[in-house]
Amino acid sequence: MNAIRFQNIVALHWLWILPVMVGFYVFAGARRRAALAAFIDAGIIDRIKISVSPVRRRWKAVLVLLALAAIVVGMTRPGWNPSAKKVERRGRDVIFLLDVSKSMLAEDLAPSRLERAKLAIVDCVEKLDGDRVGLVVFAGSSQVKCPLTLDYGFFRLMLEDVDTESITKGGTLIGDALRKVLGTRPAIEEAAMERARTPDGIFDDQIKEYKDVILITDGEDHDSFPVEAAEEAGERGVRLIAIGLGDENEGRRIPITDRAGRKTFMKHQGQEVWSRLDADTLRKMVNATEGGRYLNVSTGTFDLGEIYTTLVASAAKKDLESMSVERYEERFQIFLVLALTCLSLNFVLSDRSKQRA
Repeated sequence: MNAIRFQNIVALHWLWILPVMVGFYVFAGARRRAALAAFIDAGIIDRIKISVSPVRRRWKAVLVLLALAAIVVGMTRPGWNPSAKKVERRGRDVIFLLDVSKSMLAEDLAPSRLERAKLAIVDCVEKLDGDRVGLVVFAGSSQVKCPLTLDYGFFRLMLEDVDTESITKGGTLIGDALRKVLGTRPAIEEAAMERARTPDGIFDDQIKEYKDVILITDGEDHDSFPVEAAEEAGERGVRLIAIGLGDENEGRRIPITDRAGRKTFMKHQGQEVWSRLDADTLRKMVNATEGGRYLNVSTGTFDLGEIYTTLVASAAKKDLESMSVERYEERFQIFLVLALTCLSLNFVLSDRSKQRA
């Protein structure tokens, strides 16, 4: 038998119950002797034939303790005889491009556009199956909150920390956010110099397939040439799935809460700012990428998990990694059988001493 490995070694913490049980048996034995002495004079008790055998009683206690120890060891899922097994992981690269500009505070989706988007992303992550996932937030600039990863717990932690203060620069530059993902220069720089690659792109540009960007925004943009950025994404094999949030016709005001908790609305040059969904821009963007889709949520409900299942999980996947792992033959059943045997012996073993006629 090769080295033993415990798959759930944390379960060994339950072994603390053994000294507790030992203390219980010692305490119970002392209480029995004290109770017996209270009814019988000390000089007579030693000459009375007691029907209970202390030795048998101790053996019954030992059997219970052994059963508990065997159960705890079984809970650790011990295994041995490791064998190498090749594991291949397949999936797609999915980047969530999330708008965190002030307009996402509009409440035409409850509790707000941004919070509704975050809840939808959490629901989507619950259905991820082998796909690498990343998160980029944007307003007047962009920031990578989570690079491509298979650690969904870390992704959720980064998403939870996102709010409209994640990006300090105001405005909404959708095109530059998409360029951040691709690793190309922002539009303001491209106007002054030839387009060039920058080293901070998230996608691996060596394979022009299996890449998705899920853009969640109200579509408002401040001259960042988002359609041109989408065209470049399409040239690099990136598929764009855009989800438009907000009222496309009337729009909504943008609530602002001060430190005293008073609620007002954002103003520009003395006029209240109304935010509307710019669906036309988003439609043009997705049409620039092969297989792109635009989903006009507007002020209704949407299930991003279902969208993922339909558009992403069912799409072609690439081999993300191949690795060899050691698999151990789990043998927790042996210890469960041992525990059952000890408990059975405890049940059939009498603590009465054998009396001669």
